[in-house]
Amino acid sequence: MSLTEKTFKNGEEIIKAGDIGRSFFLLTEGKAGVYADYEKNNPFRIAVLEPGEYFGEMAILEAYPRNATVVAVGNVHVIEITADELQPFFNEHPEQVFELMKHLGSRIHTMTDDYNESQALLKEVHEADTEKKSESFFSKIKKHISLYQSNKNTIAEPNTESLQKSVSNSAVEESDDMIAFQKGMPIFNEGEIGESMYILRSGSVGLYKNYGESDQIKSSELTAVSVFGVMGMVNEEPRSATAIAESDNTLIEYLDQNDIQDLIHSDPGKIEMILRLMSYRLRRLNIEFLKNCKEITESYDNK
Repeated sequence: MSLTEKTFKNGEEIIKAGDIGRSFFLLTEGKAGVYADYEKNNPFRIAVLEPGEYFGEMAILEAYPRNATVVAVGNVHVIEITADELQPFFNEHPEQVFELMKHLGSRIHTMTDDYNESQALLKEVHEADTEKKSESFFSKIKKHISLYQSNKNTIAEPNTESLQKSVSNSAVEESDDMIAFQKGMPIFNEGEIGESMYILRSGSVGLYKNYGESDQIKSSELTAVSVFGVMGMVNEEPRSATAIAESDNTLIEYLDQNDIQDLIHSDPGKIEMILRLMSYRLRRLNIEFLKNCKEITESYDNK
């Protein structure tokens, strides 16, 4: 297949917040800045993209307006991939499925850390006297206020229509790769080397940091249908959390890299479902994080 290559000069907008996305991009040369409120006098820079990174994928995976503006830093080269080209692209470049999963998984991991930090800060805001706070506390407060003010217009529930369609097309079939867990049973433990990713088909799963310790934190509660454990599978790296079944008869399907490789050709709809679920989970995390930022801002303003 022939993909569209595009070049942008320094300061040119590659994608614009609010636009309806019909394609996503692979950055092949140069850097790009990701901004909220780019049209305002003091735009907030969310991230800087490096060669090899994807961007704009959430808009086509979820049929959702762009939530940030991406701007070229210097001369930039990208490959543009439309929704119609996604499957042919993966067929010709199956390794890019893992790269896109890695990209989404890394963003989920980072957003989970940001959410956990906001949860801890929110607790601190509510519990103690503002006059006794340290400079680091006020620095964190200002960071979260800035994030909220720059992103408050993006706090909206994600569109689930395309996600539900994708999930409904992926039937649950009994197989050796499906296991039922009872409430309280661990699916994997923090620190273990990951070799598989998981699809939560029914029931619920909690993801915990420092599970069983006095400083235990529940970073996520997943309900069917969700995916988790992707970064462990892609990188075969230690798990960053412990996954615990939160209800009886929690049904888990597990997939390794060989399974994913086979699915690219045998069941592309399932690959699409996994990517959509990852994108949805990332957007939900972002919404919950911004809600915490909003509460931090309002609580601080009222003191």
